[in-house]
Amino acid sequence: MSIKLKCLSHTPLRGLNDPGADVVKEVDTVLARMRAEVEAFDPELIVVFAPDHYNGLFYDLMPQFVIGTKADSVADYNSLPGPLSVAGDLALEMTRFLLDNDIDIALSHRLQVDHGCTQTLEEMTGSLTRYPVIPIIINSVAPPFCSYRRVRQLGDAVGRFLSTLDKRVLILGTGGLSHEPPVPLLAGAPDEIADFLIAGRNPTPEKRAARQANTIANGKIYGTSDCPLTPLNAEWDLAFIDTLVQGRLGEIDDFKTEEISRVAGRSTQEVRTWVASFAALAAAGRYTARKDYYRPINEWIAGYGVVSAEQA
Repeated sequence: MSIKLKCLSHTPLRGLNDPGADVVKEVDTVLARMRAEVEAFDPELIVVFAPDHYNGLFYDLMPQFVIGTKADSVADYNSLPGPLSVAGDLALEMTRFLLDNDIDIALSHRLQVDHGCTQTLEEMTGSLTRYPVIPIIINSVAPPFCSYRRVRQLGDAVGRFLSTLDKRVLILGTGGLSHEPPVPLLAGAPDEIADFLIAGRNPTPEKRAARQANTIANGKIYGTSDCPLTPLNAEWDLAFIDTLVQGRLGEIDDFKTEEISRVAGRSTQEVRTWVASFAALAAAGRYTARKDYYRPINEWIAGYGVVSAEQA
């Protein structure tokens, strides 16, 4: 068994509302290096912890955690379409292990995933089908949320399952860091928005285009006095990265959801995918980690970071 980890921010605005060419090149260079490391590792299995942005999961039934035995991309924001190469039998085996270890995870045999899952998978492997994958979605946008302690426990249980496999495993965490895109809240929402948040699967191309246009419009003013959304918080992001890199995972149990949303933006809850990823790696033993990249990028509505880790 050998386990490596990559945690990356994602952004739906990559290629749609880019910063200057020098920043784009900087990010491209980092991603190319990360992908080369993944190719050299040649994983036999990828476990991806990802959020959903009201594309596959809605309030008609909103689980905190869900694992897919099959998954298809909704292809939002220019992300790749089509099915993922899900290791279905192994995903089901992992589900049984998690349930046996007191993690109440939901199960989907027809999971829909969005750019929050597929963008990083594409960036690290070049496709959605190159390697067998197990997708695990962590609720990161739809309050109320479970505790960060519970997210860490999920990751720990996944890591203990992976430790039973004789495989090269790549863990991907995709989401965060600080950011607040224009994602609506159910509380106080008008009827049309509430209906979408409760059961808005498979929108028309026109509605998806309108949603995309709204995100792009906010990206053009994000971080300015014209934008009411919580700005990026580089200080919070870097402190969070240090917590993971230094292996201080026990501190994460004390994270407060409301405080994180207040100081770093509501969608910063996507760092739950990073927490689960590092907890899974830590369950297999000591690890070494490094910060590969960080830059706050307003045009992408993203505190954009890349972190790598592996067993010590």
